[in-house]
Amino acid sequence: MSRIVRISKLDWQTYHDIVKETSPVVMLPIGALEQHGPHLPLDCDSVIPTAISEHVAPLIGGLVAPTITYGYKSQPKSGRGNHFPVTTSHDAQSLIFLVRDVIKEFARHGVRRMALVLGHYVNTMFAIEGIDLTLLELRAVGIHDVKILRIDYWDFTSQRTLETAYPDGFPGWPLEHAGVMETSVMLHLHPEFVHMDRCPTHGPVFFPPFDVYPFDPKRGTESGALSSAKIATAEKGRMMFEEYVTGISSALNEEFGLKKSLVRAAR
Repeated sequence: MSRIVRISKLDWQTYHDIVKETSPVVMLPIGALEQHGPHLPLDCDSVIPTAISEHVAPLIGGLVAPTITYGYKSQPKSGRGNHFPVTTSHDAQSLIFLVRDVIKEFARHGVRRMALVLGHYVNTMFAIEGIDLTLLELRAVGIHDVKILRIDYWDFTSQRTLETAYPDGFPGWPLEHAGVMETSVMLHLHPEFVHMDRCPTHGPVFFPPFDVYPFDPKRGTESGALSSAKIATAEKGRMMFEEYVTGISSALNEEFGLKKSLVRAAR
């Protein structure tokens, strides 16, 4: 990645010229600061979509905006809950308005193509609401040509990869919190922050088909993980990461009609 893709590392004149001359896709990673079991760092949900964005951007002539590093409140069925120490979250309205304000600012700069790359499962609907409010406000002032893609990167995992990574069966994305995928990708990206010797070995957590408020933290596992990542490997992580980079690059190329030729992600 020889070309600078992170907007924060450009001077304002260079950024302005790139936006004006090439109309790049601006990628906005949206993550969280959330516990990920005893074996993974707190910033997994930000690190992974940011790394994906920084590998996709050179393939499409795009740019990467600074990551939104706080997400919506961790939920028991997808993140074990917001009661853990250090997990730090936005209220729904705060996240919606943050997403709206950031997109509006990029539109003010002249950006007309954006991709929101989500790394935190429960951010999805609030990102959608932020997008919707942005487009309504932009149309009200005569701006009709902004197009935005919302991407949950894990949706680019192929069935073949799932069968390879989960030989005993895939538990589903909500229960993958601190599981095989996130642990494998982090082993590929930053093995120095992964502690496999602390990895929980319990099976997927069971939840009843209803929610109880206030949530009892004693329900289910107390490890923070919703399924075991004991079979995670860096090789699985590399396979998944490459699939995400390639799939997202192709999707952006197709949706935005980009002229730049795409190549396979560097291994």
